[in-house]
Amino acid sequence: MLAVVYSGSNNAGWRLADKERTIASFNTNAINPYFNDEAYIRGLLNRNINLIHHAEGIKRIYFFGAGASSDERKLVVKNALEAFFKNAKVVVEHDIAAAAIACCRNSPGIVSICASGSNAAWYDGKKVKPNNYGLGYILADEGSGNWLGRQLIKSFMNETLPAHLRKKFIHTYDADRKTLLEKVYRQQQPALYLSSFSDFFSENKNDVYLRNIIKTGFTKLIDTYLLPLQKEHPGAPVHFAGTVASNFQEYLAEAAEASGMKIASIVKEPINNLLTYYSNKN
Repeated sequence: MLAVVYSGSNNAGWRLADKERTIASFNTNAINPYFNDEAYIRGLLNRNINLIHHAEGIKRIYFFGAGASSDERKLVVKNALEAFFKNAKVVVEHDIAAAAIACCRNSPGIVSICASGSNAAWYDGKKVKPNNYGLGYILADEGSGNWLGRQLIKSFMNETLPAHLRKKFIHTYDADRKTLLEKVYRQQQPALYLSSFSDFFSENKNDVYLRNIIKTGFTKLIDTYLLPLQKEHPGAPVHFAGTVASNFQEYLAEAAEASGMKIASIVKEPINNLLTYYSNKN
C-alpha cells in the first residue's frame, strides 16, 4: 500500500492506494515544517483513524508540502512520518515538485503553483531546478490567495473598495479595522487568514473591480517569474497548478495572452495526478 500527501497552507490531502485502487481519501490539518515541529506532526497523525488503521500496511509514502524547501525542514517531516509508519519508505519534497509531476509527469516544462501561495520553477522532466522565487507571503506570492486577501483588506481599510462590495464585505465577515489588523498582525499564521478571502473573490468574480485585482495579480506572477523562465527555456510548455489558477482560469488566460504566453494546462488538485503517477510507477 502507498500513501500520497499534498499539503498546502490550509490543509493536507491524503490518498491511500493498494494495487491502483484507492483505499481512502481524506484531509488533515496542514503539515508545514516551517511552522510545525515533529511532535506536532506525530500528534496529528495519531489523531486520524484512517492513518491509525492503515499505518502498518503502508510501504511507501510520498509527501509534498509547502515549507519543505530545505533538507533540514524535509527531515522534520520525514522523521515524524517514519516514526508513525514503521514499515514505510518515506520521500519528502517541496510542493513545487508535486505540481511539476502532476502537470508534466516525465516531460520538461515550466510550472507555477497559484493557490494559497504562489511559486514557479523549471522542471527538466526529472527534477525541479532550484531558484530564488519562493519568498513567501510577505515578499512575494503574487496572484495567490493570500495576495488577493491583502489587496481586498487594503482596499477596505483605505476605503477604495466600491460601496456595493464594501457592504458585502462587512456583511460576510462582520469586519472592522481593529479586528482585521489584529488577525493579520497577531495570529500565528496570517497567510492562512489572508488566503481565506479568496472565497470572496470566487463569490463575486464577475465584478469588474475584483476581476481587475485578480488579473493584476496574475500579470505580476507571469511577468515577474514565468516570462524570465520562458526566456531561459523558449518553446517550453507552461503549466499551472492550484485552486486560484483553476477557479479564475479565464482571467489567468487573459493575463497570459496579454503577456504573450500560452498555457498548456491547469491542474486544480495535483494530488489526484500524483496518485496515478506513483500507483503506476512500481
